[in-house]
Formats: sequence, structure tokens, C-alpha cells
Amino acid sequence: MARNKDELVADYKKVLQSYIDLRPSGIRLKIADAIGKHKSFVSQITNPSYLVPVPARHVGAIMDICHFSPEEREAFLAAYRQAHPNQSRKLQPAAGKRAGHHTIHIEVPLFDDTERQHEVEETIRHFARRVIALARRDGE
Repeated sequence: MARNKDELVADYKKVLQSYIDLRPSGIRLKIADAIGKHKSFVSQITNPSYLVPVPARHVGAIMDICHFSPEEREAFLAAYRQAHPNQSRKLQPAAGKRAGHHTIHIEVPLFDDTERQHEVEETIRHFARRVIALARRDGE
């Protein structure tokens, strides 16, 4: 009997949940920080009871943050591809795993004003891009 898409999504989320449950506490928060989402979103995409799928662009980051073994990666990706056969080309490695790149994380206080929050975060990103551009010019 063919399984419907919701069942296939629940299948890979069960695999993901079982792997995450083996990791230290706080892993969902680390995932949330890395993908720029709230912890509640991570709870939804890792819980088989919710129909919210794991976005393909976050799969690589999740597997890297959780330090999936090659076997765990293979099992999860096989289940993921069954549920989302057209998403395989969108699966991306985590940003920190691109050749010649390294990802750093910066703690920023939460501001009451969301506009100010966005402004501070964009200023930090802009500054980082400028410093990197300057360092590359000096290194040539």
C-alpha cells in the first residue's frame, strides 16, 4: 500500500526526532540559532505529530549541528527523499561546511523593538562582510 505524503513526512521526522533525542539538551536551541528561527519552529519540524516539513535548505545545518554519523545521515536523507523526491536538488550543506568557509555565531541581546533588533543584526552582518572584503584585498 502506498503511503501518503503526511505519513512519509512523519516517517523522516521520527528518524530525526530519535537522533535529536540522543543528543545533549539544548540541541534544539542550537539548531534554532543556526537556522535563524525560533525554538518553537524547530520543535514543529522535529515532531512527527506536526505536518510542518523540514525545509530542504536547513537539512544540512541540522545534520551538522547534531553531528550525524554517516549512517544517520544516510538513513535520514533516504527517508527525507522518499517524502520529498523533488527537493533533493535543494538539499544544501550547512553554511559552515562550504569549502573555504567557517561559520561563527554571535550572541545578540533581544531588544523590545523588533525594528531595532533587525537593524543591529544587519549592521553586524554588514560589518562582517566589509571586514572580510578588506582582509581578502590585503591578502592578495
